[in-house]
Amino acid sequence: MGFQSSHHNTYYLLYALLILSTIFLCLSSARDTITSSQFIRDSETITSTDNVFKLGFFSPPNSTNRYAGIWYLSDTSNIIWVANRNQPLKDSSGILRVSQDGNLVVLDGKKSEVLWSSNVSTSAANRNRNRSSTTAQLLRSGNLVLTDDTTGGIIWESFKHPSDSAVPTMRISANRITGEKIRFISSKSSTDFSTGEFSATLERLDAPEVFFWINGTIPYWRTGPWNGRIFIGTPMMSTGYLYGWNIGYEGNDTVYLTYSFAEPSKFGILSLTPKGNLRLVRFYNHIEVLNMVLENSKCDVYGLCGAFGSCNVKNSPICSCLSGYEPRNSEEWNRQNWTSGCKRKEPLKCERLKKNGSDVGLEDEFLKLGMMKVPDFSERLDVEEAQCQAKCLKNCTCLAYAYDPYIGCMYWSGDLIDLQSFSSGGVDLFIRLAHSELSDAENHTDKRRNKRLIIAITVTIGTVSMAICAFLAICSYHSRKKSAKRSEIQSQTVVGVQKPDKLDELPLYDFEVIATATNNFHLANTLGKGGFGPVYKGLLPDGQEIAVKRLSRTSGQGLEEFMNEVVVISKLQHRNLVRILGCCIEGDEKMLIYEFMPNKSLDVFIFDPNQRKHLNWTQRFNIIDGIARGLLYLHRDSRLRIIHRDLKASNILLDGEMNPKISDFGLARIYKGEDEVNTRRVVGTYGYMSPEYAMEGLFSEKSDVYSFGVLLLEIISGKRNTSFRNDEQSLSLIEFAWKLWNEDNIRYLIDPEICASGSENQILRCIHIAFLCVQGTAKERPIMTTVVLMLNSEISHLPPPRQVVFVEKQNSSSLESSQSQENQCNSHNNVTLTEIVGR
Repeated sequence: MGFQSSHHNTYYLLYALLILSTIFLCLSSARDTITSSQFIRDSETITSTDNVFKLGFFSPPNSTNRYAGIWYLSDTSNIIWVANRNQPLKDSSGILRVSQDGNLVVLDGKKSEVLWSSNVSTSAANRNRNRSSTTAQLLRSGNLVLTDDTTGGIIWESFKHPSDSAVPTMRISANRITGEKIRFISSKSSTDFSTGEFSATLERLDAPEVFFWINGTIPYWRTGPWNGRIFIGTPMMSTGYLYGWNIGYEGNDTVYLTYSFAEPSKFGILSLTPKGNLRLVRFYNHIEVLNMVLENSKCDVYGLCGAFGSCNVKNSPICSCLSGYEPRNSEEWNRQNWTSGCKRKEPLKCERLKKNGSDVGLEDEFLKLGMMKVPDFSERLDVEEAQCQAKCLKNCTCLAYAYDPYIGCMYWSGDLIDLQSFSSGGVDLFIRLAHSELSDAENHTDKRRNKRLIIAITVTIGTVSMAICAFLAICSYHSRKKSAKRSEIQSQTVVGVQKPDKLDELPLYDFEVIATATNNFHLANTLGKGGFGPVYKGLLPDGQEIAVKRLSRTSGQGLEEFMNEVVVISKLQHRNLVRILGCCIEGDEKMLIYEFMPNKSLDVFIFDPNQRKHLNWTQRFNIIDGIARGLLYLHRDSRLRIIHRDLKASNILLDGEMNPKISDFGLARIYKGEDEVNTRRVVGTYGYMSPEYAMEGLFSEKSDVYSFGVLLLEIISGKRNTSFRNDEQSLSLIEFAWKLWNEDNIRYLIDPEICASGSENQILRCIHIAFLCVQGTAKERPIMTTVVLMLNSEISHLPPPRQVVFVEKQNSSSLESSQSQENQCNSHNNVTLTEIVGR
């Protein structure tokens, strides 16, 4: 009996525990739905199944108004949608529920008053006497949907009725037949969530662009047309802040714009501020990493300079008439009231023909205006670039044209309105002028260009002279200090870095400190040797590991490359660029001190049969993506715009977690956005140099893009681009890859170590991108902004690559010496220096 009693007691205890655990599970698990019987009061919330989004009541900062809304994470400062924005509650009596007619409603609990309703017509089944048959659910995307329980269909969703914020997968759309549009509307202020005066819609659906309005009818600013990658009137998109946008179509009627991230760990909220600007908040792994307002300039204001007027924020005044035009009202223009715009000085040939009745004078011509925001009201022609000008010239009403590879031929037959001149980005706009006006415009442009060139040369010479003088003065100072203090320092223990002396804000280390750290540059501490000289591993007294690059007396590089690297890299900060810690300049000694990279350089892994098996595809892709982002920073986002000119596997260092760091900036050049720069001194490594640079001495940011394409093929194949060089029957890696591509055998290029990774589509996409990067002419290659987008699949459609151009194999002694040097430089911080006389 005792045993039976004990057995029953245990059974009842386990049964009770099971019931309690079930109750606890039900209480602890978050609810993501609202029904007619399950509603939420002011103090309650529902949560998406991934616990990322919440729906409930909140108050803005410094306000007692209560709103029903959705927010990201647990922070009500990240509001993405508001229901009753124009009828806030004044107390905490609010209720959010599904009403008897099937609509989702916000109620004032005290007055039983409906403050907001989804306001949709529900089916007859949903009006079944005393109950509704709809359910509201908060999805993992942040979308609040109202579904018909009978059909399972969505009858209303918050994503189609937005407030002022857009999140990934949300759409802004327009229907070209019905005119129905999804409109984002700003709040009045940060404390008042009622609808403000600014709104945004998708317009001009043949070449879609986003318009921002004042009071829904007055255009405030516009993005310019979408070209498949960016809005070409919004240079800020090229910085990388606005990655992930895409245009889509529903049938033939609806066009929509949406954005998303390739990585689930990323999230963003883009909102329209009460002042009509865009605010971008980005998160990585649920942690806020960016919060910025993308400020508009005065020139972004729609039509500020009137018809045929162009705006440039760098000019004073900011408005000017296009070449061949003059102010329509000079008195207003002088008062900086530009709304009346400009008028043509000389009539076009068609106008003269209409007026005089005879075909007199020379044919009209087109003047090129570079880096422009194209005018509003564009029309399109389905013709190739070469035909665009001819078609416009034959049409008497065509006043300007532009061509974008993704949009095609655009032309304008009415007033040219809302023009803007950029310092970077935009497109080439060709405006139609009478022949006589074109000559005057070109002469005026040449004079301005020559003036700018003279100023630039003068400033450059002055700056270089000052830098050399400062450098020589510092060298002299340290040489004297070294002689005076050597005996004293040798008898003391070195305890740190000499402090206040700095070169361009870069710390200067004493020679003795570096000598001690490297055990007097002992051979055992040698990491490698490059064109600059040997590289040593060192350990500072505080325990920090360093890499010391010591200029060799026999090096082909010297003061110019040393100073160049100091000036360039000391001003750069990016997670994918190697970090310089300081330098040492004493007497003949010139050294650069870097952070130590324990995994050496990329070539140590990918070109070694034993090492590359430790580098799987995920790691290789992360390295590819990191290099691309580092180059994007150099080309677009750094304080100085940099062309590296020596990008190769041995100049990519790997930290302890295999993150890539671009290194060796001795050959880098600062440039000011010129299309191409000519140099008589061609430096770099054979096999990585673009054709126009190797053969003609022309370099630009597209030179680095070419090198990146070569590097991409090397990472995927595990083969050096130069490994084919010694076999007369073999091809270069690029030519070999292109041959396989055309034979539909490109899979034979892929390193067997990554063939079984299950990421074949991503690998093939990277090969495709590599071919786009190694196109023969610079203009056919994408910029790094586009490359990063393509790598992350944020550009879904890749254009087909054209025939790639191969730099012919040469047997010159210069190339042989380059090869021998390349073979001995297996370590990081390696530089190969080859000089080729440019034509």
